[in-house]
Amino acid sequence: MTAQPRSPVMFLLGAMAAAAVPNLVFAQPGNQQEAPPRSATPSALLIERPWIRATPSGAKVAAAYLRITNRGPETDRLLGASIPFAERGEVHEMAREGDLMKMRQVEGGIEIQSGRTIELKPGGYHLMFMELNSGAKEGSVVRGTVTFLRAGNVNVTFRVSGMGAQSSSTERAP
Repeated sequence: MTAQPRSPVMFLLGAMAAAAVPNLVFAQPGNQQEAPPRSATPSALLIERPWIRATPSGAKVAAAYLRITNRGPETDRLLGASIPFAERGEVHEMAREGDLMKMRQVEGGIEIQSGRTIELKPGGYHLMFMELNSGAKEGSVVRGTVTFLRAGNVNVTFRVSGMGAQSSSTERAP
C-alpha cells in the first residue's frame, strides 16, 4: 500500500484538530477555572498625582494617595496596592464617628463607575501600606502597583512628599 499525498487543506484541518485537543481536555466538567472579569484595560484608567508620605525611621505603616478616572465603558473597583518594602497594601478610609475620626479598611475596595473620578487624599480614602521593612524618603520615588478588579495590576510611580504633607510635592504625574 502506498501513501497518498495529503492536500494542504487536509493538512491544515489535521493541525487545527490537534491544536484543539488540549483545550478540549481543559474544558471538561470539573476542570473549569473561573477567571476574574478582565474586560477593562489599564489604559481605561487614568491615574494622576500618585504620592506617598515620607515615613520616620522605624515606621511600620505608610499612607499613599492618588486620583483615578475611569475612562472605560465599565465599572471597575480599586482593591489594593503594593510597594517593594511593604508586606501588604490595603484601601482604607478615615470616617467621623461622633467626635472622633477613625481609620478602617474598606472591605471590597472602592467602586469607580465609568466616566467617574475618585480621589484618595488625606482625611478620606487612602492606600495604607503595612509592615514596612524600610522607609520612604522625602524627595525619592517608589515604584509600585495598584490593583483593580477588571484592569488588574497597574504600575504606578509614587513621589514621596514630606511627613506632614497634605498633597503631592508636585502636581505633575510621574
